Amino acid sequence: MDAPDCFIVLDEMEVSLKEEVLLPRLHADKDSVFLDDIRVLAAAASACARPKGLFKLAALHAVDERTIMIDDVLFESRILVKNLSERGRAFPFLATCGTELEDWSCGLTDPMHQYWADVIKELFLEAALQQLQTRCQALFGSGPLASMNPGSLEDWPITEQRPLFSLFGEKAGALEISLSEEMLMFPIKSLSGLWFETTEDFKNCQLCPRERCEKRRAPYDAVKRDRLLH
Repeated sequence: MDAPDCFIVLDEMEVSLKEEVLLPRLHADKDSVFLDDIRVLAAAASACARPKGLFKLAALHAVDERTIMIDDVLFESRILVKNLSERGRAFPFLATCGTELEDWSCGLTDPMHQYWADVIKELFLEAALQQLQTRCQALFGSGPLASMNPGSLEDWPITEQRPLFSLFGEKAGALEISLSEEMLMFPIKSLSGLWFETTEDFKNCQLCPRERCEKRRAPYDAVKRDRLLH
């Protein structure tokens, strides 16, 4: 646990939009009548995009069955304790599409262009997260990493954003990510959470019974949910 905190700004990394990824997300293809417009918008976004992210190495100490100390900050979640208590370390992280891309998108007035921009911002966030996680794994020699995010599960509510942000101190401000009184992040296409090493596949979606969710990444697993909550 003597390794220094790692503050990674993704400005120096190559983060680009791939058309084969973008078009399906926009429900379009190369025969779309909007293809030229999409390409123009994507080029403009790529020219100004500066996605950013950070992560740090954190020590863990389980206090009881629903409270865990991460570095010197207390968090409350039974599932968080179950996932982390037998680990020696975790990696809190923040990532964002960047204020530059957010400011660019705010200048768009056409509703369709605003929708495309929203998808583009999400793709830049996803690319930033992937590169950030790859850097984390390479630096600390970790195996597969799973993640938990405040607000994704009832057991770890969005109010836990505040203690999570406190782990980074002033470094979160360097990313120009702000947290509202309602615990929402700005830019909107930002994500906070904890990565942890695990040999068992874990995704927040596995514990969420909501049926209609276009962002579901794994089927609901009632057995796993019961095991982690009790």
